[in-house]
Amino acid sequence: MAHQDESAPSQQHRTTTVEQGRFCVARCTCGWRGPARRARSLARTDAAGHEAGGV
Repeated sequence: MAHQDESAPSQQHRTTTVEQGRFCVARCTCGWRGPARRARSLARTDAAGHEAGGV
């Protein structure tokens, strides 16, 4: 069976950025949410830091 350990996907952090008007917010499948940023690059940096375990 390919999915023997079903708990593994819930432990992985998968982040996305979402546009909210003039702001961009990083979000994760674990429920984490970064601060609203005007620069998309900063939201991406927040997301990368979270995925790396820095947040």
